[in-house]
Amino acid sequence: MSKAELLKEIDKMPLHEKLSLLERAIKDMIRHANENELTVAAESLEHEYKTNVELTVFSTLDIEDFYETK
Repeated sequence: MSKAELLKEIDKMPLHEKLSLLERAIKDMIRHANENELTVAAESLEHEYKTNVELTVFSTLDIEDFYETK
């Protein structure tokens, strides 16, 4: 469906459906923006997480077995 066709279909919708569609589109854009921001932040700090001794000190425990207590 082309953009023009989509806009024509939206024009046919009642107001409450247009508002619902708009709300969903905005929520989707916010979710994608947040995911992108988190990805960029994680990628920018990846080197720090892997090399900073203060952040990697507990990674020596990774090879030990974990036993949950109940």
